[in-house]
Amino acid sequence: MKTDFLGFIFYEKSPRYVLNHLKPEDIAQIGHQGKTGVFVNEEIDRIVQIAEQAELNLIQLHGDESEDFIIELRQKLQPDVKIIKVIRIGNNDVETRKKIENTINSHLSIVDYFLFDTDGKAFGGTGKQFDWTLLNELEIPLPYLLSGGISEENIEDIKLLNQKPFAVDINSKFEIEPGNKDLEKIKKLHRKSPKGTI
Repeated sequence: MKTDFLGFIFYEKSPRYVLNHLKPEDIAQIGHQGKTGVFVNEEIDRIVQIAEQAELNLIQLHGDESEDFIIELRQKLQPDVKIIKVIRIGNNDVETRKKIENTINSHLSIVDYFLFDTDGKAFGGTGKQFDWTLLNELEIPLPYLLSGGISEENIEDIKLLNQKPFAVDINSKFEIEPGNKDLEKIKKLHRKSPKGTI
């Protein structure tokens, strides 16, 4: 299906925790240039160890990782491993926008991509969509991924965004059960999405 990124969840509390099914060495055997390890408030040395063992291409930070944390992680990772910082979005109000702007500005020089996702009580997919129009009020100087409740019903709304995401991160709405993707649903989304989006 020419998928650009494959996400592997390395968060033990997630029902999609990949190490329940695969060893890092198994992931290393997968011939793909977009192997992405998703981590939530994990120790730096553990991330680096898994990245090397699984031969990951990208690290997605989905927790409350500080700027100093990311700087140290960057120094310890192989130089060709990219970092995605997730920014979780709740309400569309002035306070939220200011917080997002501050996060974007403070992370510009230390990450490669942003990922905008819906904020929730727990880390990980909520299956809910945040107000995407909020992104039109922001300056986003880095390429970004869009996540949070993406479905066949709303994929065409990406056309309304001034700055388009360079990729979409799909998950819960395209699963038969956690970790088991419904390939037919993904194919339908691919056909329906605006050209060049996914």
